[in-house]
Amino acid sequence: MADGKDERRPAGELEASVMAALWAAGAPQTPGQVQRSLATDLARTTVTTILTRLHDKGVVGRHRQGRGYAYVPVQDAQGLTAKRMHTELDRDSDRETVLARFVAQLSPDDERVLRTLLEPGEQPGPS
Repeated sequence: MADGKDERRPAGELEASVMAALWAAGAPQTPGQVQRSLATDLARTTVTTILTRLHDKGVVGRHRQGRGYAYVPVQDAQGLTAKRMHTELDRDSDRETVLARFVAQLSPDDERVLRTLLEPGEQPGPS
C-alpha cells in the first residue's frame, strides 16, 4: 500500500467508521460533527459523500438542519449486520445451499444459539 495521502481506504471501511461515529454520538450529527469525531484526516466533503451514500442505501436517516442535513442511524450495529446478511443471501438463487453452508461453518456455540432461536417458545440464554 502507498504511504500518506495516496493511500486509499476501502469504501466499506470508511462507511464503518462513519457509522461507528453516529452510533457513538447517540444523536443526529452533521457531516462536520462526524468529521471532527473521526480519528482521520477525511475532508468534510468526503464525510458528506459517505453519509449521502449511506442515506441512499437506507442505512441512515436525515433531517434538515440549517442549510444541510443531520444524520442518524436507522438501525443498531446488529440490525445492520443482519440486513447485510439478508442482502448477501438474496444475491444467490440457491438459498438452501447458501444457508446449509453457512450453518455448516457455525461454531458450536453459534449453532446452539441458532437452534434455540429456531425452536418455538424457546429464548436464548446467556452464554
